[in-house]
Amino acid sequence: MRANSLALRLFLSAAAWTAVILVITGIVLSSLYRQAVERAFDRRLGVYLRTLVADLSSPEEPGEKFPQSLSEPLFELPLSGWYWQVTRLDPDKHEVRSSRSLWDGGLPHLEDQGVPADAGGSREGYVNGPEDQKLRVVERTIDLGEDGHYLVAIAGDAAEITDETHAFDEALMLTFGLLAAVLLLTTMFQVRFGLAPLKRITRGLAAIRAGTAERLSGDFPEEIAPLVRETNALIDANKEIVERARTHVGNLAHALKTPLSVIVNEATARGADPLAAKVLEQAAIMRDQVARHLERARLSARTKVIGTVTEVAPVVAALARTMEKIHRDKGIAIELHADAAARFRGERPDLEEMVGNLVDNACKWAVSRVAIEVARQPPQAGGQGTVRIVIDDDGRGLSPAEREQVAKRGRRLDETKPGSGLGLSIVTELAKLYGGGLALGAAPLGGLRAELVLPAA
Repeated sequence: MRANSLALRLFLSAAAWTAVILVITGIVLSSLYRQAVERAFDRRLGVYLRTLVADLSSPEEPGEKFPQSLSEPLFELPLSGWYWQVTRLDPDKHEVRSSRSLWDGGLPHLEDQGVPADAGGSREGYVNGPEDQKLRVVERTIDLGEDGHYLVAIAGDAAEITDETHAFDEALMLTFGLLAAVLLLTTMFQVRFGLAPLKRITRGLAAIRAGTAERLSGDFPEEIAPLVRETNALIDANKEIVERARTHVGNLAHALKTPLSVIVNEATARGADPLAAKVLEQAAIMRDQVARHLERARLSARTKVIGTVTEVAPVVAALARTMEKIHRDKGIAIELHADAAARFRGERPDLEEMVGNLVDNACKWAVSRVAIEVARQPPQAGGQGTVRIVIDDDGRGLSPAEREQVAKRGRRLDETKPGSGLGLSIVTELAKLYGGGLALGAAPLGGLRAELVLPAA
């Protein structure tokens, strides 16, 4: 899921950047193309402008200084969008001549709108012509000396520029749309192909946690191979540490047992000596404390093993058969209902120790019947699943106060029953080490219910 989430994030990031880049590129190309179309349009207008200027500069009779030689039919068609206008600027001889297409209207002057002239003295810009037509205008001031001072303007329909630009934008959008689709498909393929080794690692780690594999195996790209090696090295180091801890715990247990045995033997040999009795009392306490802490260290080391999984049903079934034989003289019948899919995330000896203590305790107190139920509980709110093992007996049961007392280490309610009183406390401590717990309550059979909850694989 995480790999898929990473792939989705990478794909969305690539898609976002692709969209941003294509949009910016499209805007830049559209702007450049419009400028190119405007320059071409201005060159066309400039040809007409030079023709008008040539007409004005040619020797003619006085009063006949106006254009004669433009052959474009659009200048003759009323309101065609193509116009020329020549304005004499001399104060004493102000006159305006224009193309027939301009009809009774006139062209605004770019000079009056503050448009600056270029190096050649020409001005280009947009104005609103007759009937609010948007026009592209090129104008130039001509000084003919004694023949007069003129402002020559040529205007063309700006719709040609707009239409040409829109056609280019549509082609650009279609092209960039196809390019974006190709890029996104390529990116998707690259992301999925590039993250495939990480998905394999995810599946491998899940297999290790489930207990179906011990190491990451397979061929990985050289960029991922160091991660795989370090992960396998970490798993090996974890197992080595656990094995070393077990060895140290065993060595310490043997090292302490011998001196304690010597002390107990020497004190026992003293008979009724009060000092010997005190030594025996304290030696028993020492043995209990040593056994308790060594057991906690052993169990803690075992719960840290990665990838250990135990099937619950076979273990419980074997324990039930064993307990029936052990308590054959009482005629105890053990009923078992176990979910075959229940799997404990831990080691088999620990499961046997916990369930064995609980079943043995139930058989000791039961009259004739013990019921065991094993079920797998699904995960809740993003947590992991659990295995629920319920053991009921038809004995006399326990009050709430008695249940609290028997959970304490070494406490026994009936000294006539065999045992040291450590069973339930060991089960409680071991279950907590695995992240589970033990709860005591009233059984439907009338006796005690012991409910053991452990992490599921």
